[in-house]
Amino acid sequence: MPGHPEERGPQPKQTFHPGCCQLIRHCLKRNVKQRQRLGANPTIQDSTFTIRDCSRMLGCVYEWFWWDRLWLPENVTWADLEDREGRVYAKPSHLYATAPLTVGFLIVRFMFERWIATPLALRLGVKRKICVQTEEIPVLEHFYSRQSKQPSQADVTGLSKKTALSLREVQRWFRRRRCLDRPGVLRKFTEACWRFVFYLFAFGGGILALYDKEWFYDTKEVWTDFPKQSMLASQYWYYILEMSFYCSLLLSVTFDIKRKDFREQIIHHCATLVLLSFSWCANYIRVGTMVMLVHDASDVLMESAKLFNYAKWEKTCNCLFLLFTVMFLCTRLVIFPFWLIHCTWVHSCQDYPPFFGYYFFNIMLLVLQALHVFWAYLILRMVHKFFFGKLIKDERSDNEDEHMSAAEEDAAEEEEENEEEKEGHYRGKLQDKGQNGCSQLLPPPHTHCPSKTVY
Repeated sequence: MPGHPEERGPQPKQTFHPGCCQLIRHCLKRNVKQRQRLGANPTIQDSTFTIRDCSRMLGCVYEWFWWDRLWLPENVTWADLEDREGRVYAKPSHLYATAPLTVGFLIVRFMFERWIATPLALRLGVKRKICVQTEEIPVLEHFYSRQSKQPSQADVTGLSKKTALSLREVQRWFRRRRCLDRPGVLRKFTEACWRFVFYLFAFGGGILALYDKEWFYDTKEVWTDFPKQSMLASQYWYYILEMSFYCSLLLSVTFDIKRKDFREQIIHHCATLVLLSFSWCANYIRVGTMVMLVHDASDVLMESAKLFNYAKWEKTCNCLFLLFTVMFLCTRLVIFPFWLIHCTWVHSCQDYPPFFGYYFFNIMLLVLQALHVFWAYLILRMVHKFFFGKLIKDERSDNEDEHMSAAEEDAAEEEEENEEEKEGHYRGKLQDKGQNGCSQLLPPPHTHCPSKTVY
């Protein structure tokens, strides 16, 4: 019989999970049957079979996702990582603990920013933001929220006609409305203070968890007995707390201050969570803890520099910024690529041939390295301005897609108020003296002829 297993000869080495082949064959047969019954009324039995097929399909996808060859090296199965003889291994079910801890981080952050960070900021001289409330004008609010926060001159003219307001009143409304959306320094301080406290404790905890480990000093020891490496309690809490914190950052990104590198931050948080989750399930815990420690080292200095910048401690801020620059370049552009990525790219192949998890893990590390290069470019731009120009603000500061900064808008508003005051004083003077004999017909000072003769 053609196609019988005994008549096919030697079979090639299987490279895909058998459930994938079964799933494909089942879908093809199902498609043929549906085409044959095209036009027939569906029955209850058909619905039952459809639900059963969906359940079977999900089961095949689940089996394929946890296929040994995707996560573990050759000749290693999940059965080899079962707890036995006092050895405890990382399990995917351990990651469920990050869900309640993420909610806990959000609650603790709210209380910390309100009852600790805010009083500390006020004591250091950080002032609360004070903005003039805008009038509720539906036409202007709709344009502001749906079209543009910075209307052009033509838009201002059109809105002036729709609302019966002058051009200056429309412009003033948009300036005050943007001021309400612009985050104040106090809010920036509280957010940076929360991140600083966590990174400080995380870095200290990472040092305590790794300082007495041999793989902290010799990266080749990372792969000793891999992947059958027993998990330590310090590694468990270091991983779970870091993942919970990054999950909280990802959830709070919608109401946090939006910065210029908003997209890069989202990519970084997602890549970090995927990398930590995969390394936990595949037992890449040793190298994972070292990756987290390298990141936390520079983040502590970055957030502390921001705090002193918001508090107007310029000398302290400048010193911390320079220390942060050196630390960032050393950890992210030297240690991370030439020690850690080299460790996962070269040393891991000495005992096992490359497999899917090997390529996936290294690709995620390269994604993080690309983000490091991007941020290093922004930092070096700031360093260049610091030494050779005037450093005005953080290259990663909040970006509101506006053409004028807050100071420029305040100056423009003050200038317009002075002009209006002068204009009112000029009109009153004309009405009192009856200048040119037609003071009631004169246009505003910026449009009428300076001569005493009216043409």
